[in-house]
Amino acid sequence: MEPKNILIAVLIVIAVVYHAFWYFTERRRRHDGPLSPTPIALGIAFVANFFDTLGIGSFATTTSMSKLWGVMPDEKIPGTLNVGYVMATVVQAVIFMTIIQVDFLTLVSIIGAAVLGAFLGAGVVSGFNRRQVQIGMGSALLVASALMVLSMSGQGPAPGEALGLAGAKLGIAVGISMVLGALMMLGIGFYGPCMIMISLLGMDPRVSYPIMMGACAFLMPSGSIQFIRKGSYHLRAAIAFLIAGPLAVLIAAPLVDRIPLFWLRILVLAVVLYTAIRMLLSAAQEKAAAQQTA
Repeated sequence: MEPKNILIAVLIVIAVVYHAFWYFTERRRRHDGPLSPTPIALGIAFVANFFDTLGIGSFATTTSMSKLWGVMPDEKIPGTLNVGYVMATVVQAVIFMTIIQVDFLTLVSIIGAAVLGAFLGAGVVSGFNRRQVQIGMGSALLVASALMVLSMSGQGPAPGEALGLAGAKLGIAVGISMVLGALMMLGIGFYGPCMIMISLLGMDPRVSYPIMMGACAFLMPSGSIQFIRKGSYHLRAAIAFLIAGPLAVLIAAPLVDRIPLFWLRILVLAVVLYTAIRMLLSAAQEKAAAQQTA
């Protein structure tokens, strides 16, 4: 069996164990209200995961729509996102690790570094100032976006088409991925920074899809188990996310491999700019909220 297929098999086993744990945990609990998914929750999950499969990210879009239509209490949103979107992320990872060619050593090194960063960095990043991290990451992504524009216009390093990294570049990617994995514990998204890292290191932007989705698929189950144990999520909405998320992924996934390389780079640039602007806006909103409560 090819090494990549072994990695996929391990991920599938993790997903099965996770969802079995979720099912049996909730089966032992008493539920008074209805659990059947609502049309609005199904629609939110479908839209968010369709664009998530293209690299936009589902957490910010789901949060915005859930708050707009009052799908669940605000304090339940983080847990519901993690619990309900595990299957959609696993499906993304399996599809893109299968259909997009990527050097296995590069793939497993970056995924492993992100997982290790999240595990080791959980206690460290909890002491960071979230707003300062958002400002720093947002500013860095804006600079990286400018570098990418220069590259695409022929005034900087040529856009890459490599399927893997080696030597110093692989070491840089591993180091950055560990930091990004740790920052996920602060709610800083992995997709945008990973996309720009892949592009600036000279790799084909398509390669970012199996890497970033594989990393998140391995990361999410462990964190989601804690939300399930504590019951700190909205079960009815999470069930809707579980159903509609994977369906959206299956519809959107073929589009990525059909996008011409130039337009894919444009998409990556748009994703990174979107991520940077959201981080800076979130930092400004949190500052304003802190001033109001002071």
